[in-house]
Amino acid sequence: MPSETVDVELSVDAVDPTEVEMIDLFAGPGGLDVAARWLGIPAVGIEVNEDACRTRRQAGLGTRHADVRKRALLDDFPNAKILTGGPPCQTYSVAGSGAGRRALTLVLGFVDRIARGEREQVEKELGELDDERTGLVLQPLLWAIEAFEKGRPFETIVLEQVPTVKPVWDAYVSVLKDYGYDVAVDLVHTEQFGVPQTRRRAILIACRNREAVFPRATHRAFNKRLSRTEGVAELREWATLGEALTPPKAEWVEKLELPERPNEFEVVSNYGTGGNPKLRGKRTSNEPSATVTGKVRRNRIVADGEDLARLLPEEAGRLQTFPLDYPWSGNDQYQQVGNAIPPRVGVHILAAALFGKKPNEDALDRAVGGSWDEALADLHQLRLSLEDFQDQEGRADSGRQAELFPVDLDKLPV
Repeated sequence: MPSETVDVELSVDAVDPTEVEMIDLFAGPGGLDVAARWLGIPAVGIEVNEDACRTRRQAGLGTRHADVRKRALLDDFPNAKILTGGPPCQTYSVAGSGAGRRALTLVLGFVDRIARGEREQVEKELGELDDERTGLVLQPLLWAIEAFEKGRPFETIVLEQVPTVKPVWDAYVSVLKDYGYDVAVDLVHTEQFGVPQTRRRAILIACRNREAVFPRATHRAFNKRLSRTEGVAELREWATLGEALTPPKAEWVEKLELPERPNEFEVVSNYGTGGNPKLRGKRTSNEPSATVTGKVRRNRIVADGEDLARLLPEEAGRLQTFPLDYPWSGNDQYQQVGNAIPPRVGVHILAAALFGKKPNEDALDRAVGGSWDEALADLHQLRLSLEDFQDQEGRADSGRQAELFPVDLDKLPV
């Protein structure tokens, strides 16, 4: 292990480092790494949180327990062609005192200065910020530039974050275009990809040698005023809380010591609508969950006027589309769950960004509803079942290659 690794005991080589194709920054407990595993993509996640690394280790995911600012780690994975990541978002909240808005303005200024060639000075100033998390959102960009300067640029970059960080991804666009990338930025609604949860994410996809392709919705958008059978006929019904919390295998109830849930129940959120603690958000078992956060353990589950056992980490993980037997470990497992990107939507994003294709929904259902041990044994189940999109919109056009790849590796942007 290199000296940049924080703790050898919490680091894992799932494959030989020279075989790693994807580096996931701020990797958390899995998320995109689980999606990569289902797609047969050798990956390593870089994560500084010890508890998240304990979960990753139990799951057998490639891991470096390290600070993403140690970019010398790039040399450990000389054949990596994919960069992914979801930096911390806490400092960008636009609520409250306005500190989030000031942080966002500061970072947008840093991106502009990096584009003007002031990278060394920007990195020095990042080290002097009062809250170091503010500058972490720039690390994927710095990794991408460093890989380019080493003569082996990432072919694909996929970044995700809360919607309030979208302006940062928008600012990334012009910089990455200077390095030869075609770039697309958009918001993704996770319930439209079969996740039993309404969660919005700002996604950036950047590709060299091909067009940046976004995934397309497979399920109907959630609307409280409509039933799940209404809406675009070609799309599937949204997934529900009740479906997610029904164990895919009956024997798992006893094996994982799960509570038996009734057919009908209601989840009452810990959050108060509009800041009023008396106006708790509510979702029924026939609806998708509200956004799962690290405070999901505080949500009440109510049936026939009685409070039931609250969600276990395994159940919260199901709302994020992790397999029910995913081996959550370490402390604050609920926070780990809340921090992760849902693996199911991760599959859609990676399949579109890397292959210009979509997953077969039945195969994806089997992966999400199956055992994690089965996923470890069959690395290519979803990769072999990828399908073409039904139309030509958004697919790579071979006639655009010269436009999409304008930069000579021997010539850095000014």
